[in-house]
Amino acid sequence: MTSTATWVGGIEPETPLATGPSLSLPFDNPVLIFGLAMVAFLVVPLALKRYRLPGIIGIILVGAAIGPNGVHLLERDATIELLGTVGLIYLMFIAGLEIDLNQFIEYKDRSIVFGTFSFVIPQALGTVVGVYLLDLTWAAASLYAAIFASHTLLAYPVVNRLGIAKNEAMTATIGGTILTDTLALLVLAVVIASVGGDLDAAFWTQLSVGLTAFFVGIWFVVPRLGRWFFRTHDEESYFEFLFVMAVLFLCAFLAELVGVEHIIGAFLAGLALNRLIPESGPLMNRIEFVGNALFIPFFLLSVGMLVDARVLTEGIDSLVVGGSMIVLVVATKLAAAVATGRVYDYDRDEVLGMFGLSVGQAAAALAIVQIGFDAGIPGFDRNMVNGTVLMILVVSVLSPALVERAGGALLRSTEREEYDPTETPQRILVPISRESIHWESLLDLAFTIREERLDQALHVLSVVRPDGGTNSRETEAKVAVAEERLDHAAEYAAGAEVPVVGHTRVNHNVASGIVRSTVENRISTVVIGWDGARSRGQHVFGHVIDQVLSRTSQLTLVGRIREALNTTRRLVVILPPGIDHNAGFYEALHTIKVVSEQTGAPIRGLVVDGNPAQFDRLFDMVEPEASGEFVAVDDWKGLLSSLRDGTRTDDLVVCVSARRDDPGWHPELQTLPKSISTLTDGNFVVVYPAGVERADDRRFLRFT
Repeated sequence: MTSTATWVGGIEPETPLATGPSLSLPFDNPVLIFGLAMVAFLVVPLALKRYRLPGIIGIILVGAAIGPNGVHLLERDATIELLGTVGLIYLMFIAGLEIDLNQFIEYKDRSIVFGTFSFVIPQALGTVVGVYLLDLTWAAASLYAAIFASHTLLAYPVVNRLGIAKNEAMTATIGGTILTDTLALLVLAVVIASVGGDLDAAFWTQLSVGLTAFFVGIWFVVPRLGRWFFRTHDEESYFEFLFVMAVLFLCAFLAELVGVEHIIGAFLAGLALNRLIPESGPLMNRIEFVGNALFIPFFLLSVGMLVDARVLTEGIDSLVVGGSMIVLVVATKLAAAVATGRVYDYDRDEVLGMFGLSVGQAAAALAIVQIGFDAGIPGFDRNMVNGTVLMILVVSVLSPALVERAGGALLRSTEREEYDPTETPQRILVPISRESIHWESLLDLAFTIREERLDQALHVLSVVRPDGGTNSRETEAKVAVAEERLDHAAEYAAGAEVPVVGHTRVNHNVASGIVRSTVENRISTVVIGWDGARSRGQHVFGHVIDQVLSRTSQLTLVGRIREALNTTRRLVVILPPGIDHNAGFYEALHTIKVVSEQTGAPIRGLVVDGNPAQFDRLFDMVEPEASGEFVAVDDWKGLLSSLRDGTRTDDLVVCVSARRDDPGWHPELQTLPKSISTLTDGNFVVVYPAGVERADDRRFLRFT
């Protein structure tokens, strides 16, 4: 029955109003498509987890099952392709962010060596096989080899979940990706240009100049732009996320403009922003959450939709091409991992992890074969496409499984090396007051030094002075305000997935309230803020902080944190004479190195009236890895002169101090914080090592 109703103005609609979603196959309703994808992302990894299988395998297989080559519930349309591309770009970006940049730079030769092996071995052997086995021309054979000479970090979500991205072998593999994929895609550009007859001097000049400008531009412009943004815009946290996304996709687009794949730009963007996004901060948590929950699963789903199991029945030619690719990619990537392992003495699990991570194929392989097919390269027919898809199907299952196995072994090995049953759990206390205006930055400092593997909650304390008696309404109102302040702190910490235990105390003496809380909660580390203001009767910081220091023996960090910690470019560490004889010195040095590792900022040590070589040796003995140098300063006057002339606003000045009567204490340390506050407008922290009551801190040394 046709409706006779007319719309405003007497104009009838050309099509009837929709009465409900269409359930015809393939589904075209966007709500249903998105809902089906969400169900797959939720259910499949949980189901496979019961059988100790990587969840990403399940998403790829689901994509194959419900895609156009399966039961055809979904079409691999422009929307799926868009989300898949975004997911791949996001995956490479997170890989760049997760790399320990200090370790990456220190061991860049490992990335170069592995990237070279991982490209040259498959490229050389694949070209020979293409010419003499598949009867391809030399140009077509080179392109055939480039398909599997590249690699896609399909199994990186497994590396990320297991927390082994900072393993030296994994860092080399991830870093080698940029060289391997760049070279493979350059082969593609050269072959396509040779077919078109444009392989001339102008081509080589344009390619080399464009790549050089792109690499240099990202490496120098993006970090400076990021520091400016994070320093000047901190009102809303989602602005930071949007800024990062803008940088990511602009870099990916610029990479395409200069003739390389967008994943190279994404990886470089991650490296460029690496030091500005702390691993333990709320921003990193948001980036990983969005990627792991949405974009990366869509990439895996889109890869699965390309898989066509029917290629097995389409004739012997597809099987020959696909079989040759599978044998070559497995053999050559394993050879590259073994060769690198022998050069740098990696163990079997590290070699297996390198092989598993680099054997994955998807984006670059598909891009090369598709472009070669569209360009009409001889031999790049339907059989070549089917063979590539068959290879992707096999390695997309093999790669995560190998990395899961190797990563589990590496994780167990690390736990056996680092775990010490006598170790006191790290428990951090952060006192905040209503006068605290930079309490978020203080919490960021606590997040930075918190050891995630111990999974201890952060203790946040607010001490209220009673007004008119402990049971008066005025005091109750103050307690209510303090509890609200603690709720805000818990909300902020939730953004970084850090659990918080809030404590409210009523005490006439604020310092006593803090000291009692350290005892009752077995606190190992206190992080307390100082506004830099002078007060009557002040000795070092002020009445409250001075009392806390004199009545506690825990590791204590007193910080004036005004700027975002992620903008730190360098740690300037002050080391008084004899401070290395303090009982808690190793723990204090370990904490400073953790800050350096988390911020990516190198350490410059100023040794007052001491031997820099001694601190160089102690520095190398303490975990974790960090870049540092130590120079001698003749006396305290020379120290102040060095700070005045050599520090910048983006430096974090760290003074390792001592409590009175502890080794390393000197009368100059009483006035040093006030002097520092007048010499620099940037952040500074005074670190007081734990006293003799603390457990032996040799557990922070490499040889324990």
